[in-house]
Amino acid sequence: MLQIKSFIVFCGLLALTSALLEGLPLPLGQILPLGPALPLKPPVPVDQTLPLKPALPSNPLDLPAHLTSALTNGLLSGDLLGILQNLPLLDMLKAKGDNSGSLVGGLLGKVTSVIPLLNNLIEVKVTDPQLLELGLVQSPDGHRLYATIPLGLVLNVKTPMVGSLLRLDVKLNITAELLAVRNEEGNLHLVLGDCTHSPGSLKISLLDGIAPLPIQSIVDSLTAVLNNVLPELVQSKVCPLINGILSRLDFTMAHAIIDLLIHGVEFVSKV
Repeated sequence: MLQIKSFIVFCGLLALTSALLEGLPLPLGQILPLGPALPLKPPVPVDQTLPLKPALPSNPLDLPAHLTSALTNGLLSGDLLGILQNLPLLDMLKAKGDNSGSLVGGLLGKVTSVIPLLNNLIEVKVTDPQLLELGLVQSPDGHRLYATIPLGLVLNVKTPMVGSLLRLDVKLNITAELLAVRNEEGNLHLVLGDCTHSPGSLKISLLDGIAPLPIQSIVDSLTAVLNNVLPELVQSKVCPLINGILSRLDFTMAHAIIDLLIHGVEFVSKV
């Protein structure tokens, strides 16, 4: 009788143990999948990831067009035309007239006629500013670029000696040197080197036909002063804009250009 009771107790403990084991989670390696297992995809290599921006054409000969387009758009979005239209020419010319000593030797002996002209100027207003088509050339060694920025504008000039406005057509080229420079951290950047007006590029002519001799004399005198004032004034406005554009240039384009300049590869077609 005692053996039967012991057997009944043993069976009860065995049933309880089985129930407890059924409630425990299976070991991690024994978990059965709910469905057919899917193969894991290998990670995408870094060089096959999609670029954040559309890739530039692989042909280096397309880079000059992209660069000139970026410079043009940057100058226009930087309000170059508005800056040119608001050049303080009248104030600068009057200042030249007050400082007569600075005119000696620079105006071909016309100081006596120029000083009254400058002091009596009523209006010098810039109208119709234009940014013409940019040009790009590469240095003979291939390590530098020179961007030519051609500008056009009209000057409306009014003096007591002339009954109506004098309208002068002005053309001027600013040349910006672009080169690759390594900074203190060893990183290469496309930066602005020399930036100045192209020698002999300033052209001033009278609009509305040929002027009578007295008026032409005034135009010649005024042109002589503008030759000393206008180029420096314009380049002081244009060059900082170019510098800012280069600092914001598309990373991929900038480094493609830098790589070609470092190795002296010719990628700008010679005119």
